[in-house]
Amino acid sequence: MIGAHTPTGEQFEISYGDQNAVVTGVGATLRTFSVAGLELLDTFAEDKMSDVCRGQVLLPFPNRIEGGLYTFEGGEQQLPVNELSTGSALHGLTRWLDWTPLRKTASSVTLRQHLHPQDGYPFMLDLQIEYALSDLGLTVATTATNVGEKALPFGAGYHPYLTVGTPTIDVATLKLPASTYLVTDDRLIPIGRASVEGTDFDFREGRPIGDVRLDTCFTDVIPDRDGIARAVLAHPDGGPEITISMDASHGFIQVFTGDTLAEEDRRRSIAIEPMTCAPNAFNSGDGLRVLAPGESFAGVWGMACA
Repeated sequence: MIGAHTPTGEQFEISYGDQNAVVTGVGATLRTFSVAGLELLDTFAEDKMSDVCRGQVLLPFPNRIEGGLYTFEGGEQQLPVNELSTGSALHGLTRWLDWTPLRKTASSVTLRQHLHPQDGYPFMLDLQIEYALSDLGLTVATTATNVGEKALPFGAGYHPYLTVGTPTIDVATLKLPASTYLVTDDRLIPIGRASVEGTDFDFREGRPIGDVRLDTCFTDVIPDRDGIARAVLAHPDGGPEITISMDASHGFIQVFTGDTLAEEDRRRSIAIEPMTCAPNAFNSGDGLRVLAPGESFAGVWGMACA
């Protein structure tokens, strides 16, 4: 645990065998994850803040809420609009909060955040995230408990940018276990869903990414026999292969090829974002969890390299 006065707060280092990771106190952000000295994240330095959501946790909602406006149990709520280009509330409320360490071992760290009522989200939510390294790779377990006296809307997402060492992602191979994608308007708000069959969005069998531009949410996720869904990013010449695994609570996968980033970052890496709900779920209800007082959500996703 080092660097309490860095832009992202304390740096919690964990290791297991040849695996190493650093989680930051600000946002419970996954800043680094390396295996055998190979960094798998397109990340940021210890003396910088996270930009373009690198490694951040998206709670209590991932992605966009149209206009930052939603109605829940008869009450209209207005969240701060923090993506001016689309007029949306983007990626939750906890990314810039300082999380409290609960437990720390050589190979794991658990951080906690108590989200108090605020404009646009007048609810009480206790959040815990455990990052753990093991023979399975990196496992990220999130628990959210409604500690208030009224029901609340909830969703979770995660925003790692992955790299397998290619100069751009175009030559990397992507396998994505999803049979549909969400069709969006020009503000990236879903307006329907469509089959990936016969489209540039069909990565079910795995293929080079090529010049496909994605800021796309995939769903109807296809799990393996063990109930876990796995997305794979691989080097084309037998180099590293990164697997993102998701339990059944993560029924949506946002994929972002970085085409709108600054030129030096454009298509340098790919964000594969496990999510429990669709963009704009506070309005559409697509995948939305409603937690009654005292009720908890628990979900797990992970990352491994071969």
